Parts: sequence; structure tokens; C-alpha cells
Amino acid sequence: MEKNTRSIRIECPKLLITRNESDLQWLIGSPFFPPLTIISTFRCIHSNSSGPDFPKESEEIRTLLLKGFDVIGALIVGKSDPEKTAARAVEAARKLKKLLTGTTKLENEETIGAVADPDTGDIRFFLSETESSTNFELVNPVSYGDNPEKFVWESGCLLLCQLPIKLPVCYPANKPSDAESIFSRAIEAVIAKFKDPNVVYLVKASNRASLDVVQPVILRGSELDFDAAVANIELLDESAQNSEKKLLRCAHFCLKSKSTSQLLSAENADIIQISVLLNRSEKSPKCSAPAVEYFPATDETRLLIVDFKLEVLCYAVQGIPLMHAISKLIIPGLIDQLISMKKMNLPYLLTQHPELHPYHFCPPGIAHPVTVIYELNYGETEMKQVDARRSLHLRLGLPFDRPLLRIANSLDLSIKSRSSNLSTRKAGSSLLKDVHIGIPGSGVSGGSVSLVQGSYEYYHYLQDGFDDSGWGCAYRSLQTITSWFRLQHYSSVDVPSHREIQQSLVDIGDKDPAFIGSREWIGAIELSFVLDKLLGVSCKVINVRSGSELPEKCRELALHFETQGTPIMIGGGVLAYTLLGVDYNEATGECAFLILDPHYTGSDDVKKIVNGGW
Repeated sequence: MEKNTRSIRIECPKLLITRNESDLQWLIGSPFFPPLTIISTFRCIHSNSSGPDFPKESEEIRTLLLKGFDVIGALIVGKSDPEKTAARAVEAARKLKKLLTGTTKLENEETIGAVADPDTGDIRFFLSETESSTNFELVNPVSYGDNPEKFVWESGCLLLCQLPIKLPVCYPANKPSDAESIFSRAIEAVIAKFKDPNVVYLVKASNRASLDVVQPVILRGSELDFDAAVANIELLDESAQNSEKKLLRCAHFCLKSKSTSQLLSAENADIIQISVLLNRSEKSPKCSAPAVEYFPATDETRLLIVDFKLEVLCYAVQGIPLMHAISKLIIPGLIDQLISMKKMNLPYLLTQHPELHPYHFCPPGIAHPVTVIYELNYGETEMKQVDARRSLHLRLGLPFDRPLLRIANSLDLSIKSRSSNLSTRKAGSSLLKDVHIGIPGSGVSGGSVSLVQGSYEYYHYLQDGFDDSGWGCAYRSLQTITSWFRLQHYSSVDVPSHREIQQSLVDIGDKDPAFIGSREWIGAIELSFVLDKLLGVSCKVINVRSGSELPEKCRELALHFETQGTPIMIGGGVLAYTLLGVDYNEATGECAFLILDPHYTGSDDVKKIVNGGW
């Protein structure tokens, strides 16, 4: 049955369609977005003979998915009857959502069941309006957004709550088996405290780039609303004026304007900091000294201290009132994270406790952050951590050949600059990044474009007030290449100065000590030595007799950009450049090269650089 009054909106770069029949992925939306809007997808990676392993799936997705987003459906790859396959997808999505929300019945929850053809990739979307409904309506049309970040962050913000907890657990020395139940009851007591009327939530803006001073706001537990469903919360517009602090919009703590669409990303989102405090004296009728209660143990007792470092990140639209942002997003997020950490601690309660820490990532292709809890007792290169990241890459549809979920990739939630296209060096000056983005096409008819993958910084003559004009082009190309490895988190080594590059070549015996501080050129061989010395990166040097032979290497260069993605130093004689991509027509042999020129001597003005052909 076809229904034309509704439409599906897809605001993610791609759905994770595979050719594996019965492959299932969860469709992610938000109660803050228009109904039937898909913002991302998570692949189902735990299954058994009867279908998805729902307990495992729910446990992992509960940690991964920020409050403010939820599962709105499922997609199954298959060629069998579309409506029956859609029914299975809807049933799976509802089972998962019940586990995630802790409910046994979903009231009037529209759920999407999507079916993808494994051969063509065509997707049909069906809608089930209620859990009791047996009708599945084909939904048309389907529209695709072209700027997911703008869609998510134009009116969105992040809520951040960091809460360290030291939880004491006393258990009988002669009955250590009781420790688990005592620990579980202690966790339940902490959870109950989050909703205690005496709890105080301190709300403040954590990263502002304006001169406006916004005073922090205090909300008490008694002012919160735990009954309203998120979907039923009335969002307030800019004209709403409320004297009650609990009805202040989240926008009160956000920047009033954003100058360019480039700022619309998770990395540059407004962050509202929420702290949890316990207030015991508010209703006290008189001043009194603190009192300590003593409960003597009847038997010998052991004391455990379990450390929790909760760090909850939530997504909200700026129109949501503060009381709902705390009661329906922050508090459920704290509870879920505490329960997840409890389960991870239980097997080791009487031995060495795992050192657990949440990190937040916004990997490419996903417009919203995800949260991962890492165990820091294991190094990032140990197999347990490697396997955990590989599992996450599979779920999120990320490539396996580059580090995207290491700790160094996590979002920096500290106070930061609002500049999105500048990078700061240790000296405090700024560098342009990714200056090739947005330039016109090369003009190669029918060509296939292969580009540098990831970000780099543009290094050129005369930066930092250092005059290397006429001899430093290869040094600058090397700095650009090194910046790529640093920005992709393959390395934490600082981009080397000219003197540090020269020192490296002396250290390995390639140059005499007199080379340090000189104005001598270096070439591709020296560049490869430095990359190996400083980064442990091996290089391949391709020799051509003249520039006219370079097009013969176009296929090989295109393969490099598609598989490795790094910038390439290209040069001859005393000149060096940085190659960022190729546009190649394999049938005709016609090709063009995207060159970043380190010989530029002007100011760091993108328009001037692009228009001048640099």
C-alpha cells in the first residue's frame, strides 16, 4: 500500500549498503528532527542463528549513541518479498528500541522498515505507524540532503556533563561473594540521587567566542520534569521570554550567530557545561555543625573504592528548555553510562579494576558524535584495544586502513577557538588547511579525480618570518606532508623546522655538521630519509627523465591517492612542489595534476592563493 502524504529524508552521506543478503543496519534519527529523517546508520554486528543478538546490540549502542538521537527503524538487505522483509526490519528495530529505553511497549511510535536490493542498491522504505498495526505503507518520495552538518548543527548544540565518582563498597571479609550485590545496590543508590530534589545542576556556557557574559544558572532536582516524553516537549522559539530559570532555552548559552556554514560541525558546536552538585543545607532551619553517623560492622569488613569518571555528551536543539535538557537527556545519559561501567567493572570487582574513560568522536561520514568507553589499562596497540576499534569501524562503516577512533582522534571539548579553517602551531601562529577545497575542475574530459585524503596544512616560503625564498621549497613540501600525518593522527611528532630537518639528516650521517643552519637545498631522497627518521614512514621514489614523462605515471599516482591518500613531494632540479591529486582519463591518457606551490610568498589569504594559481 503506497502512502504519498509522507516522505523520507536522508541526511547522511551514504547508507551502508552491502551485497550481503540479510545484512541489517539500524536507522538513526532524532525526536528533534522532522519525522522520518535518517541522520546516520549503525550496522548490526552481533547476531546468532535466530537473528540479531539484541542484548549485545543494545548494550553497545546504548553507549555509542548520544542522548538526543534514537533508533527510528532498520534496513535489511534482501531479495525476498519486500513487505515481509520490511516487517522483519520493523520488528527488529522495535525490539532494540525497547531494550534501549527499558520499556515493554512503544506507544504510537512510527518505525521505518527499509529493504535494499543487494544487486542494484535500490532501497524501498515502508512505514509502520504503531506497534499494533499490521499495515506497512510504502513511503515516497525519498529526498537526500546535501549538507548533513548544517542540518544537524544550525540549530543544535552539545550538552556536556563530567562527573567523577569515588564509590566506597564495604563487604564481609568472610563472604566476598556478597561484594557484587552490595556494589549493585550502591550503584542503584547513586542513580536514585540523580533525581533527588536536593541535587543541584549548575549550567554554564563552556566555550564562547564573544564578549557577552552569560551568568551560570542553577536548577534544583525539584524543578525538573521527568514525566514528559522527549517527542512531546514543546520547543521554545526566540520570542519566548521566561523569567523562570528552568524554562530558559539552551540557546541562552549559545553563540547568537555563526558567520559561515563552515563552522557548522560537531567540532565547532556550542557546548553547554552541566555540573552535578548535592545540596544538603538548603532547607536547614538553623545553622549546625556537620554530623558524622557511625554504623559499626558486626563482622570483619573489607573496603573497596571504585572510581568512575563519567563524561556524558548529549545532543539538543537550542529551543529545548533547560529543565527538559537535564531531565530527559543528561540524567538518562549519566544513568546509562554508569550502568555500562558497572557491567565492565563487575568481573574484576575483587581484583584490579579496569581504568575506564569515555571518549567522543565524530568520524568522517557521520554528522553527529558517538561515545566510546575505552579501558586505559590496555595500550592502544594491544590486541584488545585493536579488536575493539575494529569492531567499531565495522559498525560505523569506517575504513580499516586508517586510525579514526584512537584517543588522539577524540573531540576536544575544552575551551577553544571558533576558527574552523585554521590550525595553530606551537608558536601560536596560524596555518591554512585544505586550500584546494572548492577550486574549479581541471577540464579533463571524462577524467577520474583522485585526491589527497584528509587534511593538511599549507607551508610555503617566508612563513614564521623565516626567509627561505629560493632554497626552502622542498623543506616546505616536507612540512606539508608531515602535517598530513599529524592531522590524521598517524603521528604526534611536531612539524619540523628547517633546522630540525637538517639536524635529522646530520644525525643519520647523510650530511656533515656544517649542513645545519645552511641554505642548502634538499631533494626527494633527503625527504624520504627525514620521514623515516622522524615518523618511521617509508617512501617510494619514482624517477622520470623529464616532466614530459610524468603523465605516464598518472595511473600509479592515482592509485596512491586512492589507497594511501598522502600528499606527494614532486620536483626536479632545484624546484619542489606538493602534489595533491590527479585527474586522469584512462581511455585517452589525458591528465591534469593538482599542485600546491610552496614558492608562494604572500599572506595566508585563501582567495589570493587560489586565484593566483598557487
